Amino acid sequence: MAITPPDSNVIPMRPAPRRSLTDTTVVHAVADDDRLVEVAPVIAALERRGGFRQVVVHAGTAPHGSASDDMACVHRWLGMGAGTPAEQTAATLTAFESVLFEEQPDLVLVCGDDDSALAAALAAAKLTIAVAHLGSGMRSWDWTRPEEINRSVIDRLSDTLFTSFAEANDNLAHEGVPTGRVHAVGSTRVDVLRRCEAGARRRAAWRAHGVEEGGYTLVALRRGEALRAPGRLEQLASALGDLARSCDVLLLDHEDARDALQTERATALLSAAGVRCVEARSYIETLSLECGAGAIVTDTCSVQEEATALGIRCYTLLDATPSTVTLTHGTNVLLGEDAAGLRAALPTGADPTPAAIPLWDGRAAERVADVLVANFTLSTVERQSR
Repeated sequence: MAITPPDSNVIPMRPAPRRSLTDTTVVHAVADDDRLVEVAPVIAALERRGGFRQVVVHAGTAPHGSASDDMACVHRWLGMGAGTPAEQTAATLTAFESVLFEEQPDLVLVCGDDDSALAAALAAAKLTIAVAHLGSGMRSWDWTRPEEINRSVIDRLSDTLFTSFAEANDNLAHEGVPTGRVHAVGSTRVDVLRRCEAGARRRAAWRAHGVEEGGYTLVALRRGEALRAPGRLEQLASALGDLARSCDVLLLDHEDARDALQTERATALLSAAGVRCVEARSYIETLSLECGAGAIVTDTCSVQEEATALGIRCYTLLDATPSTVTLTHGTNVLLGEDAAGLRAALPTGADPTPAAIPLWDGRAAERVADVLVANFTLSTVERQSR
């Protein structure tokens, strides 16, 4: 019996056509454009294999005007706005459940560790729909972070767990996850980076900001809630000002931190410190600025991993990171949450040396697709033939 959908509160985009009755329907749940980058190579790999009907659901709001290249494959936008973790989880849970009623997928592929990823996994699990998690097993062991709770719960709800480095496999083993459900595939973000790196270097986005390749520090901060903490902006501006007296400093304008960094007070503080705020309009432009940097400062895992893959020294404004491989095998250095440590984040002057991490070879999405073909296409054909 077909499930009767409730009134939908999502914005339908172009339909994802069903090719045949035996197609396996996969719903890809992404929280934002950054996660869309990570899932894009998986979508392409499944498309090449055939037998899959894919629906991409973005938790954000559809852009006005022409969509960027990063947006091209989105079918539905949930239109989630700001809110507390509980508010965002609840709103996304309701909206995503509507999508599941309408699409009736065989599998939900969840990417990441944000509240919308948790909501997507929870909605699917409650409807007994299989869940696959891209980026499983990452642990910082800091249970004060909402995303650490999300990571653990999503992994618990998942039938198929894709890991990007060996420590993640160890974490899942220690938590009692059966090894047959865990698949070491590598990093799909590195897949995209390797495909786009040459073009990003040719783009040379740093030239538009009057800086020399290898001679500037790129600052990419996304934890807006941390920037709004009392005294945080003053501390950050002071530390970046000290750094700017020794090298050029470019601060990326990212939507997650925009409200905190574009206030009149923040702009004045950063301008007085000699920090230049720059806008990157696409993934390629952001990657170009990373490629040309002599050092990178961040508070997000995706940039830590890109810096490691590029071989550029990365300084992280956190006490811990779930991407532990960037510490043990990469270029990442934890500064803690005291911005004073930023004074050490100077360009090295050395040629980048990309880290050689197992399975970070640009073929992670192909491995993901192989697992999904083996685990889901046959069961779909058998079910449809009954």
